[in-house]
Amino acid sequence: MANNYFEVLKRASSFLEENGKEGHAIEYLFLERKGWSKTEWLLHMREEASQEDQKQIAADLEQLMEDHPPQYLLGYSDFYGHHFSVSQATLIPRPETEELVEHCLNENEQESLTVVDVGTGTGAIAVSLKLARPNWQVLAVDLSEEALAVAEKNAADLGADVSFFWGNGLAPVRDRKIDILISNPPYISEEEWELMDDSVKKYEPHMALFAENQGLAIYEQLIREAKECLAPKGKIYFEIGFQQGAIVKQLIEAAFPEKEVRVEQDLSGNDRMVIAD
Repeated sequence: MANNYFEVLKRASSFLEENGKEGHAIEYLFLERKGWSKTEWLLHMREEASQEDQKQIAADLEQLMEDHPPQYLLGYSDFYGHHFSVSQATLIPRPETEELVEHCLNENEQESLTVVDVGTGTGAIAVSLKLARPNWQVLAVDLSEEALAVAEKNAADLGADVSFFWGNGLAPVRDRKIDILISNPPYISEEEWELMDDSVKKYEPHMALFAENQGLAIYEQLIREAKECLAPKGKIYFEIGFQQGAIVKQLIEAAFPEKEVRVEQDLSGNDRMVIAD
């Protein structure tokens, strides 16, 4: 049996797919662990796989069969061009959230703004914004002390001067006038549990995923709190579940009738953001 890298990974990938798992996860893990680019992979793929590498592939395969997300096995995830440490206390940052960051940066210039990221998790949104807009004062809030520890480490590792606060919603920063409120809050309803991927259900933190009242509870709370501390020309950037666009838009419009509120799609064409300015 051929034991070059290509064959070893092809067998592992096929095994995963035959068992209803994501086949490319093992290739992703292998290339990340080796630090190989796609070009380097093409140069090395026909080489004999070392015993050490074969052992690592077998160990990773076992973990993937138990639905461990690859990012938790690596201990990091890429987001907006940066490496973010992740742990089971934090959600794994998603590409859709990069689009939320992109909208925020494209629509707001370098002038000094106070920006609050609620439910910061790994700190991916707050840190990415601060690195792109050094003039902004970026504050990040989370209810999980474990998540905040990860976020603080990420900010330190990436050289981002973000202020972190433990607490619920906007309560820890309510004495500020906020120019931009940005959040990817828990928005999955208990009814959607069955639709979730096994790796999410087993390993990602439920507190960061689920919200009461059909997944709307945190939006309702943040909108209510924002009435007290959002600056008159302040903006809101929310990531949403793909079925929540119309209702979250209505909630913001009711609280802020003077603002223009719009629903934006992600690259897959699903409603994914509600923006008010």
